[in-house]
Amino acid sequence: MTPTDSPIPERSGPPGPLSGLRVLDLSAYIAGPYGCALLADQGAEVIKIEPPIGDNLRKYPSTLASESRAFLGVNRGKLGMMLDLKQPQQLQALLDLTKTADVFVHNFRPGVPERLGIGYDRLRALNPRLIYCAVSGYGETGPLKGKAGYDQVLQTMTGMAAMQGKAGGPPEILYGSVVDFYAAAMVAMGVSSALYERERSGEGQYVGVSLMRAAMTMQSTRLVWAESEGREVGRDMRSGGVTGIHPTREGYLYISANTPHFWKALCEKTGLADILADERYDTVRKRNQHQAEILPRLHAALATKSALEWEALFGEEVPCAAARTVEDMFDDPQVAAEGMITTFEHPVAGRYRAFQRPIKFSRTPGPDPITAPTLGQHTQALLAGQKAKA
Repeated sequence: MTPTDSPIPERSGPPGPLSGLRVLDLSAYIAGPYGCALLADQGAEVIKIEPPIGDNLRKYPSTLASESRAFLGVNRGKLGMMLDLKQPQQLQALLDLTKTADVFVHNFRPGVPERLGIGYDRLRALNPRLIYCAVSGYGETGPLKGKAGYDQVLQTMTGMAAMQGKAGGPPEILYGSVVDFYAAAMVAMGVSSALYERERSGEGQYVGVSLMRAAMTMQSTRLVWAESEGREVGRDMRSGGVTGIHPTREGYLYISANTPHFWKALCEKTGLADILADERYDTVRKRNQHQAEILPRLHAALATKSALEWEALFGEEVPCAAARTVEDMFDDPQVAAEGMITTFEHPVAGRYRAFQRPIKFSRTPGPDPITAPTLGQHTQALLAGQKAKA
């Protein structure tokens, strides 16, 4: 069996809220593909359509020998198809698929879809009910509309890196592709809203999502500028000092103690009752101003126990978490109780455990997830199915 003639897998389990819908995913990297994975989680049939060279995420550095870990994590639940859109016959195959699709997602730069023959106006003419979602770096208009967007570039451009850095220090990147994943959530949300509206109007529409919009959305608490304020006003009221990550006897512990109730519990459980009684520290602002006096005392107290011991001791009285690695999450009791990890069988990578089911639906929980496809894994089966419908 060649990589492009695997049969279409049967998805077991109950239907999801999007079961019966077909999504064509021509996007690459993270934002568009993971947005489509979220639609697959909800039962949609998602066909990942890649060029012969494949999604660039397949080549992303990985300690897995056979497949990119990032690609597997981002593309669960999809069927795989390989098409060279520069070949007229294969472009026509995509256009025929579009007539049967509900959603079309891509992350080409503005202007590229038109050159490829898959612009919104052409596909809308073929399928007026189509939801056409374009993921871009900077949006559809403006001086940067043709520029490629990348997660950490947008973090740096929009002020996120500056805010992440320590006071007086250089900007810092927050790793983990947070802008990409937030944009992915916006893809799933925007597509779902457009599908809901289609039920009333009977018409599809264009949905635009950009990494810049995602990065700006994530900073909505900071993007407020009153007329009376100067440029350098503090836009991020960080709790400072007490709220943050602290060393313990073994490991690190994040503590949040902003409210009077939590501050009181923290002082009592760490034996710092005298600090609690001191009016110099009775507000978050005051504690931030006097952190040089408070932190040595707090760190000395925390040094008597490990982070996990403090986590257990604080319980629900002091919001906190011992710093863990992502590997710890695979066997975390709460993760297990919520059914967030399952086992996948991949034709090349073999058996692996990975995340599943980010949203709970009581009546339509959705089918069991399937692994990410190999490059073009179901091309022949999908083309055969399309011909049978013609």
